[in-house]
Amino acid sequence: MKEHIQMIKAETNANFVNLRTAILTYNREAAVCGSPAWRYVYHTIHSADKWYFNPEIFTEPEFHEAGMDNPDNPCNQVLSDEELLEYLERVRLKTMDYLDSLTDELLYERPKKCHYTRLELILRQFRHISFHTGMLNGQTTERTGKFPIYASADNLDRLSKGLYDEGQI
Repeated sequence: MKEHIQMIKAETNANFVNLRTAILTYNREAAVCGSPAWRYVYHTIHSADKWYFNPEIFTEPEFHEAGMDNPDNPCNQVLSDEELLEYLERVRLKTMDYLDSLTDELLYERPKKCHYTRLELILRQFRHISFHTGMLNGQTTERTGKFPIYASADNLDRLSKGLYDEGQI
């Protein structure tokens, strides 16, 4: 039987792969509650960067502008999809390294100064990443009539067939 942390790592990687696919297929300027969709992409990646580990001990990325992580806040900074994909990959690698450092026992402990256990932080990000990926994919489906491919830890090879699902959900 796999350790819990290995299951979490595999599914976390799939979550990041699905967010990457959403970025490669979405309309970055599409309005989402009055903000361009790319702001929700940044919001999602930033949240994973901060909340997967310990929100109480966090250093903002070099390009971050105060309040930029909240799509409702105006900001002057505009990140390209390339910059968003680079940030996503940095966060994915950071997350995988972090998960490699954990054991099942450590999942039940609270990081320094944090109100939540590591498992709670991880589960909150599973929900958050999945929610926003689905929101972005819904807009893509509405615009294109095609659903971006969705992969799980067991079928990441689906991506070799392209970015869109051809009716095999």
